[in-house]
Amino acid sequence: MIFVGIDWADKEHEVCVLDQDGSELAHFRIPHTRHDLETLKKQLLRYVTSPEEAPCFLETSQGLLIQFLLEAGFPVYPLNPKVVDYRRKPSGAKSDTIDARLLADIGRSDLRRLRRLNPDSELIQELKILCRDQDILLEEVTRLTNRLTACLKEYYPVALELFSRLTLPVTLNFLKTYPTLEAARSASVPELAAFLKAHRHPKPNLTAQRIYAQLHAPQLEARPAVVRAKSRFMLVLIAQLEPLLEAIKKYDEEITRLFKSHPDSLIFASLPGAGTRLGPRLLAGWGDDRGRYENAAAVQALAGTSPVLYQSGKYRFARQRRACIKFLRRALQLFAYQSVLKVSWARDYYQRKRTAGKTHHEALRALANIWVRIIFAMWLNRRPYDESVFLAARARHAPSVA
Repeated sequence: MIFVGIDWADKEHEVCVLDQDGSELAHFRIPHTRHDLETLKKQLLRYVTSPEEAPCFLETSQGLLIQFLLEAGFPVYPLNPKVVDYRRKPSGAKSDTIDARLLADIGRSDLRRLRRLNPDSELIQELKILCRDQDILLEEVTRLTNRLTACLKEYYPVALELFSRLTLPVTLNFLKTYPTLEAARSASVPELAAFLKAHRHPKPNLTAQRIYAQLHAPQLEARPAVVRAKSRFMLVLIAQLEPLLEAIKKYDEEITRLFKSHPDSLIFASLPGAGTRLGPRLLAGWGDDRGRYENAAAVQALAGTSPVLYQSGKYRFARQRRACIKFLRRALQLFAYQSVLKVSWARDYYQRKRTAGKTHHEALRALANIWVRIIFAMWLNRRPYDESVFLAARARHAPSVA
């Protein structure tokens, strides 16, 4: 058996090959091309008879390099970059050559404690990528919405009070139709009612009267130069927002389709408050490989919900776990917040944590930690959420839950 450390990069990868005694068999650099990766495969197979005897150790779990190694039959072991940092010499020297050697050496000495990468099914992989990419689009919408809000506050603040949400199609179309206060004031009540009817507003006549009154109420007005400049900027922001909102809607449709086609969707859809956004994200972050996690504690660590104990002498405290899967941690904390709104025991637990002096996010993480144990049991047994089952289990183990 040999041990292959690969310090990956965008264009070239540093490779170090060690034997079982830790002696270096080879050290080379390969470009990131299909031809050169095939060369890598041939070079590694010079030392072993099968790819299974050449485990590869990298600081990533995704990408085309990982895909190539898995398809070629090489065992892949992703390592946390912090693990490599801890193994550096006191001098702190760092280079691609050193990192590749460290990766191979860590794999050689700790192989039994490392977890081999077992990739998700194609459906889960696609669902995870779609959810993560949609999160990027949602962040962009938030950024543009904040800019649009700031822009309107400078010259047209009343527009922020006319509709319930700035990103609604009716709101954006109203701003395009009436980009200034003067333009909006020129519209009569029947015209406003006709605009609302065209957008299928549930109460167009009553709402038109309210909007007309709000527009004509005394208020601060910007100078003409400011109005001309900011109204132009407002229209540019809307032109960026609208295609993003439409794209997010399309992402929702595809994510929902993939989610419903997976048998585990029944489990995650049964979670109170998960809805159409968090249910797919929880499934994507959790995966469908029942052999991946040894127990619920492993998921709690990966999701960052369980705290990390720090103790030195008489000094002892728990701190937030930072080395985790951020995507799953975010989904679990958002779900925990939704459960506070919908589930009585979750709301009581959250309030007890707040009363004990925990911050909002600390209380949510603690609640998410409880939910991980519940979801793990549901997932392992392939059963949807049943509150009576949880309440009965909590009654049996009240001290550990509290």
